[in-house]
Amino acid sequence: MSAEGSLTLDRGLALLQAVADADGDAATISELAVAIGASRAAVYRLLVPLAARGLVWRDGSKVRLGIGVLRLAGQVVPQLREAARPALRELAEKAGATAHLSIAEGDLVESVVTVEPSWTDFHVSYRVGARHPIGVGAAGKALTLRRGSRGWAAVTGEPQRGTSGVAAPVRGVPGLRAVVGVIALGPLNAETVGPQVVDAAAAVAEALRGG
Repeated sequence: MSAEGSLTLDRGLALLQAVADADGDAATISELAVAIGASRAAVYRLLVPLAARGLVWRDGSKVRLGIGVLRLAGQVVPQLREAARPALRELAEKAGATAHLSIAEGDLVESVVTVEPSWTDFHVSYRVGARHPIGVGAAGKALTLRRGSRGWAAVTGEPQRGTSGVAAPVRGVPGLRAVVGVIALGPLNAETVGPQVVDAAAAVAEALRGG
């Protein structure tokens, strides 16, 4: 790809991100031009191929994400599940607790894949698709951890009474806000399980990067 083509691609992706960052409100051409540091004419040109592929939808001077984004998103979760499952299986067996990969969806965190341990008498059945607010539960709190802080979050009684959880963020995968965690009936030794969860999160990140 030529340098000019690479620049066009980069601006097109920046434009798509700017439309997404409007948080449900339609962005205007002028707002998008400011967001990506381009002229209004350049924004109009960049919108043409994006609209042709259904990635954006124009209503006069306003722009929203198109249904083509949903088709792309529909392919992401199966890939996440496939990449994460081996690391989650190992984590569930080591921790003796149900392991999960959860992703941020707006102000919520949603589980997209769970793996139960094979050798325990009792374990939590954590439903794929379960949601709770960011900041609640180990998964929700792990999403708020700052770099340089302890690598995992541990809670008791959240989001369900009688359970314990430990979770760590998946780092180093651009565009992905996700955590790996475990949830168990009764207490978990966070000092033991925490590093295991951090290692599993790193393994998931490596798998997603194709490592």
